[in-house]
Amino acid sequence: MPRQFLCPVFGSSLWLALILQSLISSAVTYRKPVSGGKRHSFLERTLILLDVNTRSPVKVLNDNFLSLQLDPSIIKDGWLDFLSSKRLVTLARGLSPAYLRFGGKRTDFLQFHNLKNLAKFRGPGPDYYLKNYEDDIVRSDFALDKQKGCKLASHPDMMLELQREKAAQMQQVLLKEQLSNIYSDVTLTARSLDKLYNFADCAGLHLILGLNALHRNPDNSWNTSSALSLLKYSAGKKYNISWELGNEPNSYRTMAALSVNSSRLAQDYSLLRTLLQSVRFYSRANLYGPNIGRPQKNAIMFLDGFMKNGGSVVDAVTWQHYYIDRRVTKVEDFLKTRLLDTLSEQITKVLKIVQTRAPEKRVWLGGVGPAWAGGTNNLSDTFAAGFLWLNTLGIAAAHGIDVVLRHSFFDYGYNHLVDQHFNPLPDYWLSLLFKRLVGPRVLAVHVAGLQRKPRPGRVIRDKLRIYAHCTSFHNHDYVKGSITIYIINLHRSRKKIKLAGTLRNKTVHQYLLQPFGTNGLHSMSVQLNGEPLHMVDNETFPELKPRTLRAGRTIAMPPVSIGFYVIKNINAYACRR
Repeated sequence: MPRQFLCPVFGSSLWLALILQSLISSAVTYRKPVSGGKRHSFLERTLILLDVNTRSPVKVLNDNFLSLQLDPSIIKDGWLDFLSSKRLVTLARGLSPAYLRFGGKRTDFLQFHNLKNLAKFRGPGPDYYLKNYEDDIVRSDFALDKQKGCKLASHPDMMLELQREKAAQMQQVLLKEQLSNIYSDVTLTARSLDKLYNFADCAGLHLILGLNALHRNPDNSWNTSSALSLLKYSAGKKYNISWELGNEPNSYRTMAALSVNSSRLAQDYSLLRTLLQSVRFYSRANLYGPNIGRPQKNAIMFLDGFMKNGGSVVDAVTWQHYYIDRRVTKVEDFLKTRLLDTLSEQITKVLKIVQTRAPEKRVWLGGVGPAWAGGTNNLSDTFAAGFLWLNTLGIAAAHGIDVVLRHSFFDYGYNHLVDQHFNPLPDYWLSLLFKRLVGPRVLAVHVAGLQRKPRPGRVIRDKLRIYAHCTSFHNHDYVKGSITIYIINLHRSRKKIKLAGTLRNKTVHQYLLQPFGTNGLHSMSVQLNGEPLHMVDNETFPELKPRTLRAGRTIAMPPVSIGFYVIKNINAYACRR
């Protein structure tokens, strides 16, 4: 976490006065007799004093800050045909407005064919459906969404069960490809693109489509034939799409035994920009890239070369991050503060290059997930992964990262927000609360801590992470001027937080997330303020009811928990516009 948002601010006389006032008033409240006739004031207890600068935001982010990703593997495992599910569309709508990036490891093995029927190109392999299963899916109880004119479907339970069996076997194939870095081609047909766009449009998501950068000519220049065909088809359908080219180009040598250096990729992006301008409908479409991998030495050098050699044609600079690899097998690894802090270090490296080469460019963090290679079963799909996910959102926002794309909304593996039974996982509920409560204006947090043996800088620097934003303007339950604070408590003990300064004596709405059930941090269910969260039906979310904390009450954060706190009626100047 950036030091400027965590360290106590003692340079301000007003801040010191507020702290002293809080100390004096609270000492009276908290003193009580103990055994032996001794009296201990609250000065001997651990207490966090928290204030927020409400005058002006330190960063202003994209309205689509929390966004989503789907991997092209969804074509291979068959789940693309089920994106018309009423329940999946409802869950995606809950996270709108957002971008939907269709990209990932298999972006560079994606070929577009303008064909309506894929039967001849399905390739070898077991077929778990009737021979015309695609047409059955299309015909299965299609309904018209009266609000948007979307194609939505209710698929029979038998069909879903067969699909899950197929996907389970295909998952092993996809995982083997990823571990071996040997990938097979993926065919995107016109019908598949129609289904993908229907899902994004119905859910209120803006589609970003990744193009294959490894489709090369003999002289190693980019072959535009498939991309041009895709552009013309999409333009004919008037699909509102943004574009990108390739995925993790710094890894091409290991993935495909083919080298595309940074200057060559910059030329390819310039060619793609020209291609977009030649198709009138996309002449002003946005272009994002270069989607480098984790910013280690070779990726950083690649990004610097790309920006230096014409990469500024992109509308935002994109890169990717994951925290841990498949060797992690313990839930404790998800709570390590040094692991959470690696993101801040990597953001600093990327921002340094962008600010040097193209300071006006926004920076996006794409393809982010708790773990690499599809995640880890019973870890990256549990409550424990939420600490990494919220840490990502908080640190990225504090650094001014414009958009964070979560991998993945729904797909194979264990990093997704929605499972294969179309049920929300813990990170989905966390994302839903973030969307409803947290706006794009980031506020500076000022913290002071008191403990029995004072050790300056050690109280909240690591295991208690606090962020503040203006409350989302889309949430009509709160008037403009409200503030949302979100807190990660990694301690194994309860932590008390007292609002001071401008936050003092204000009514607070608490949204406290904890695991539900007997599995603890391994739980795949969540409770909000003690009530388990479940979808009411395919189209109805549960009521996300806050618990009201009376004015002046100390916030008590339970061990290893996550909380959102809306400060009502504060009329913060930074949040009124």
